[in-house]
Amino acid sequence: MHPRRTVSYKFFRGTFASWDELFTQAATFATTLGEGRVISISHSADHSDGIVTVWYWDDAPQRAR
Repeated sequence: MHPRRTVSYKFFRGTFASWDELFTQAATFATTLGEGRVISISHSADHSDGIVTVWYWDDAPQRAR
């Protein structure tokens, strides 16, 4: 039996980082998760502040936020 998975995320943010740097960081992290765990990768921008978020399935219990 597999443990119950929860949805988790990790974001990469940078006002001075280029989009290429942010997406490279997110892609590197997503690769470490392994096949089948990434749900999606999203991005958002507000003026010069960029955020790339990796949404993924996590086997660990849900953490309090």
